[in-house]
Amino acid sequence: MASNFKISIRRDDQKVQLSLAGDFDGTSACELLNLLEEKCDNVNQVTIHTTGLKTIYPFGKDTFRNNLYKIKDRRIRLSYKGKNANLIAPT
Repeated sequence: MASNFKISIRRDDQKVQLSLAGDFDGTSACELLNLLEEKCDNVNQVTIHTTGLKTIYPFGKDTFRNNLYKIKDRRIRLSYKGKNANLIAPT
């Protein structure tokens, strides 16, 4: 994981807000995916805030996008906000 990567979590009722900060590499993408798998049970919506990301490595982006299937059957609606949203959101 990028040594400066952090995820801040704010949860209220059926919604979770995740704020990403630092560099987004392959290990950071796996950490985000694991968090979505493990900590987002019983929620309807997850918003991922990307403004705090500094560098988004292509491998990190691809790792995240290619492994979203792991949470597909949880019926979580993901939304992406911030200046880097289009760089990690699936197309």
